[in-house]
Amino acid sequence: MLKAKFPEMTADEFLVWNLSQDEKYELVDGIPVPLHARAGAARGHDFIIVNLIRRLGNRLQATPCRPTTSDQAVRTAIKKIRQPDVTIECGSASDDSLEVVQPVAVFEVLSPSNRPGDIVRKIEEYKRHPAIRHIILIEPGVVSVTCLSSDAAGVWSDRTLTRLAETLTLDPPGVGLPLTEIYEGLSPTEDARDDA
Repeated sequence: MLKAKFPEMTADEFLVWNLSQDEKYELVDGIPVPLHARAGAARGHDFIIVNLIRRLGNRLQATPCRPTTSDQAVRTAIKKIRQPDVTIECGSASDDSLEVVQPVAVFEVLSPSNRPGDIVRKIEEYKRHPAIRHIILIEPGVVSVTCLSSDAAGVWSDRTLTRLAETLTLDPPGVGLPLTEIYEGLSPTEDARDDA
């Protein structure tokens, strides 16, 4: 069965429309696109998201920042809305807000349904957002956490952590997250080449 074609929408129209949908969507060039090609998520994907929310929530408790889930949208352009798996927001918003006001960091837990072309487009959109300073890509089955970070001058750099003994450091907002906590409850493979 073919899905009905959606009309082109603005970000504001999309946010209201999306409330009444049974599945999650993102807005890409004004057109709603299903967030995941399949329902649900693999165990590893889900564990990582829960670990991030719990650990970041604890570390950010005494700060003006907080983690949010993919239920909170990130507006990347007039006709583009993304739903990162986890976002660190450092700004105040009303309790009924549908989007993150000041997203400092966005986390995408990779899966077959969101790579490689889609994730490349998302990264470029995130880089253009004036508040986003960190884009974190996490592989669930293997220890691999790639962090793209922007300095005060807006210059982006990246680093990939591949050992459970390493710590992901994000400044702002000034938190460190050991990879053992990101992958807690899982048995990801570490890259043996790093031992040489």
